Amino acid sequence: MVIDLHNHTPLCNHAHGSIEMYVQKAIEKKIDVFGFSDHAPMHFDEAYRMSFLQMDAYEQEVLHVKEKYHDTIDVLLAYEVDFLKGYIDERVLSRRVDYFIGSVHFLDEWGFDNPTFIGEYQNKNIDEIWEGYFEAIEAMAKQNLFDIVGHLDLIKIFNFLPKKEIRTIATPAIKAIKKANMCIELNAAGFRKPIQEQYPSGSLMELIAEHDIPITFGSDAHALEHIGFCYDEIKSIATHYGYKKCAMFQQRERKMVNF
Repeated sequence: MVIDLHNHTPLCNHAHGSIEMYVQKAIEKKIDVFGFSDHAPMHFDEAYRMSFLQMDAYEQEVLHVKEKYHDTIDVLLAYEVDFLKGYIDERVLSRRVDYFIGSVHFLDEWGFDNPTFIGEYQNKNIDEIWEGYFEAIEAMAKQNLFDIVGHLDLIKIFNFLPKKEIRTIATPAIKAIKKANMCIELNAAGFRKPIQEQYPSGSLMELIAEHDIPITFGSDAHALEHIGFCYDEIKSIATHYGYKKCAMFQQRERKMVNF
C-alpha cells in the first residue's frame, strides 16, 4: 500500500490547492491512504495555522471528500500539533480524529525552521541548539498525547549540523518515543529544503530500527506538486533499514500494513 499521512490545506495560510484537488492528485498518484494533518490552531504563530473557529469547517470538508471518494482512496482526518510549553490546547486534543502528529517547530518561541529567523543560528552554540531540540522531542514523547513524531530531525533544515555525534544527542528522545509507543514518519519534505535529504537522516534511521520503532510516510505537502513527493526514495530508505510495514491509523488505532 502507498501511505501518505502528512499533508496540509490552505487553512494553514501557507499551502495552496483545495482539499478536493489534493485528493484528486493523490488518486492520480495511486496513493491508497491519504491523510490530512493540517497545522492545529494555537494562540501562538497564528498566521501559519487555522483558527479555532475553522476547525469544524476543516473536519467537515475532509470528511466530505472521505465519503465522496471512499471507493477509490482512504482519506484520513488528523492534525499536526505543535509541541510548545504553555500552548497545548485541549480544544485540539479532544477532537475525534484518526491520529495526531506531534512536531517541534519552536525552541523557546524561536521558529528555527522559518527562514525569516535563520540569523538566530549565529547567536547560539549549534550543539546546544540540537540538544535543546531533542530535549523538546523527548518531552513531547513523554506527554503521551500524539501518535506520530513529525519530521524527527527538522532542526537540520538549513544544514547547520552539530559537532557532537547526532545519535548520542538523539538517543534519549528515541528511547522516550519507543516507551510512548509512537511511530516516526519518513518525511520527504527535507528533499525540498537546504539539507537535501529526508527526515530522519540515515544515522537516525539506523537508531530507530535498532529500537524497533514503527514508521510511516509523509510528503508534508503544501502544494499539489508535493503530493507523493519522493515516495519511492523514502520507501527505499525504509526498506534499506529493514522495514517492510508502515503504520496507518483509524480513530487513533494503529494498523501496520505492507508498503
